[in-house]
Amino acid sequence: MARMTARRALLAVPVLLAVTLGVFALAAASPFDPVKAYAGTAGLTASQENLDQIRHNLGADRPLLARWWDWLTHALTGDLGDSSTLRAPVSQVIGERIGWSVLLCALAFALAVVLGTLLGVLAARRRGSLLDRAVGSAAYVLEAAPPFWLGLLAVWLFALRLGVLPAGGLTDSGTDVATAGQIARHIVLPAVVLALSQLPWFVLYVRQGVGDALEEDPVRGARARGLRERTVLLRHALRSGLLPVLTLIGSRVPELITGALLVETVFSWPGIAAATVQAATGVDFPLLAALTVLATAAVLVGNLLSDLLYGLADPRVAFDG
Repeated sequence: MARMTARRALLAVPVLLAVTLGVFALAAASPFDPVKAYAGTAGLTASQENLDQIRHNLGADRPLLARWWDWLTHALTGDLGDSSTLRAPVSQVIGERIGWSVLLCALAFALAVVLGTLLGVLAARRRGSLLDRAVGSAAYVLEAAPPFWLGLLAVWLFALRLGVLPAGGLTDSGTDVATAGQIARHIVLPAVVLALSQLPWFVLYVRQGVGDALEEDPVRGARARGLRERTVLLRHALRSGLLPVLTLIGSRVPELITGALLVETVFSWPGIAAATVQAATGVDFPLLAALTVLATAAVLVGNLLSDLLYGLADPRVAFDG
């Protein structure tokens, strides 16, 4: 396990370097001007000399590789630079927002895994039944529904029509202090919507895996020995059927991040969504690179976690083979 983790960590280094260089290259080719974004409305009346001075101060007039290398060497020492759009250190911008995004993603992902496993097992036990068809149809409908559409529908139903949950934000309007009760109420809708966007894959994978496991010879043998159906399901079919689901943990991370950005925008959740949008439209090189590195690292860690969990669940898999 340790050898595989070290090997993956070494392979992640060139991946992260290539990703950050790609971000700087794409930003340099973008039609958006970081100087005009930084100057705002004042840039409309500023002279070309002033704009050139701002460009020099921001380092936007330097070659692409020079900007990338300068950012990389400073990032290795912990200095991620300053955000030109938010006028604050990048580390501060991310530090103030990343915790809320992690909380939302973790809660939504846990809810999707638990609910998806439960519905998938129920559908697998009654293949071809009305419950199975209803669960499968609901999963395909949710898979086709964009997260922002689900978010808007949830706001309309639970906030506007029923008035049982807040429409967005972190706290109630007119309140400066974020209490645990307010956070719990405000996170319900975004967490449920994000979980629903991830739910279909878990339902379908669990249904297929557990359904196939119930037809295998070891499970039939367990039934023939007179074991209770609950014991057969939990000790034999469920463990074997859930192995393919472990691979979803890594593969769903990119879509989880994308969905979180959309959900945070709809519900005005104070995560990294707003910072990401501003960094992209303002061609904020340091902030764009740092956010992209975080997203890429999350995907790599998710894939590693999938492999580790699969190896722990299936002794036939060799970590260092």
